[in-house]
Amino acid sequence: MTIRVMLVDDQVLLRTGFRMVLAAQPDMEVVAEAGDGVEAIRALESTAVDVVLMDVRMPKLDGVEATRRICADPDAPKVLILTTFDLDEYAFSALKAGASGFMLKDVPPGELLAAIRAVHSGDAVVAPSTTRRLLDRFAPMLPGTVKEPQHKALQRLTEREREVMVLVAQGLSNGEIAARLVLSEATVKTHVGRILTKLGLRDRVQVVVLAYETGLVRAGGHG
Repeated sequence: MTIRVMLVDDQVLLRTGFRMVLAAQPDMEVVAEAGDGVEAIRALESTAVDVVLMDVRMPKLDGVEATRRICADPDAPKVLILTTFDLDEYAFSALKAGASGFMLKDVPPGELLAAIRAVHSGDAVVAPSTTRRLLDRFAPMLPGTVKEPQHKALQRLTEREREVMVLVAQGLSNGEIAARLVLSEATVKTHVGRILTKLGLRDRVQVVVLAYETGLVRAGGHG
């Protein structure tokens, strides 16, 4: 299956470099490009895209707001944020807006390609522990965006699912959670899947963000 990618960056040279790297892959195709968020949203109206490589700092409409609008559609492509700085507040905001991960712009080509494939397959490319560092740093200074119905959604979780959600938000892998709760890894994977379904979340990164926003986990990683 060919992964259809859209490049969104206001620097033409950067888009050209990324396009050359992606064009050399047998399983990837650059199907659209845009220089800002407005162009990106317009392009998605007429072009089928699987993964969007999204810059954050752009004119007209930045990558965070563009990500928010794109991810509002349940059938939206996955968004992979490209940022210049690690632990950037823009990356934090983009994760809250629905991005499945972020990468630094100077990432080695092999890592970028692996990230695109991972996002396309449904995985998040930001480790929950990295997301936690972002949240610990920026959550206290940014207003919460969770609406009341999302708080109520947590009530749908069983006690075990809430327990698993807290451990996911603390950055533990399925294997680590299985060891902590004395469960099989397959059982933990099932619980995580049910949590995503019940809460309408896209991936583990969104679980971490929601756990912080609802107070299930506080800065510092404790439930």
